[in-house]
Amino acid sequence: MRHFISVNQLSESEIFSIMKTAEYYQNNNFQFNRQLFAANLFFEPSTRTKNSFTVAEKKLGLEILDFHSEASSTQKGETLYDTVKTFESIGADLVVIRHEADAWIEELDSKVNVPIINAGAGKKEHPTQCLLDLLTIYQEYNRFKGLKVVIAGDIKHSRVAHSNAMVLKKMGATVYLSAAPGYVDETMDFPYISMDEAAETCDVVMLLRIQHERHDGQLTGTENYLANYGLTKEREKRMRPHAIILHPAPVNRGVEIDSDLVECERSRIFKQMSNGVYIRMAIISKILNEWGIRNETAFEKRKTLAAN
Repeated sequence: MRHFISVNQLSESEIFSIMKTAEYYQNNNFQFNRQLFAANLFFEPSTRTKNSFTVAEKKLGLEILDFHSEASSTQKGETLYDTVKTFESIGADLVVIRHEADAWIEELDSKVNVPIINAGAGKKEHPTQCLLDLLTIYQEYNRFKGLKVVIAGDIKHSRVAHSNAMVLKKMGATVYLSAAPGYVDETMDFPYISMDEAAETCDVVMLLRIQHERHDGQLTGTENYLANYGLTKEREKRMRPHAIILHPAPVNRGVEIDSDLVECERSRIFKQMSNGVYIRMAIISKILNEWGIRNETAFEKRKTLAAN
């Protein structure tokens, strides 16, 4: 794997391997035994993903190269490609990129000589978020096959929806979508259901915020959104006894979910965030290992323990 761009690159066995590695890191320390530098190039605002990568990199012993897009040479017209090549040239061993464009990946794929991890590509994909969501679901049910999962919210503009729907289907779950008019993505071949039906029938209710920044001034009105299309306390009471609530965050409390439900007994929202650190550790170590960068002793020990 030259770069980690999409969960579609991964087989089922590779996904399970990454999840097992993440769970190993939750309970064991691991660091690379040489100096390594990571550049986190975030061109969009981010709290969870950026800081989750930072913590993951520090836990693995990587040093973080400072980058803030608003104070970088991109403000002088430098392209994303030239920015990445600059970090490659000064010694970055790994580049993590979040960018508002959908197609930046194609521009860089064969031209960059250090591994790239996709931390969010426009409306297209968010593969590390997808894997932490999978881990959270698997820790709850120990399976994907036979589960009913609804992804509800701004489907049209959500990279989380696009990544998760396809992979959950691949892993054996039955996937439904739920969206208000104007937020439907007709290109996604999954059935749409109402939030009432979703609450009453699904094992996992995955909520999404409205992507205000991607609507280009064409935002559909959000008045009465919670009552009509969100997860209210009344709908939560009708959920199946074992069903859980997920949300990639940031959460717009009182819009897609009643504020009281964010930390209710069913909610796994903050567990998702915690899992994100260890999933990203697993992805970073996997891609660096595949580029020949590995702590042989620790890696072999981890592999042996994981097999037992």
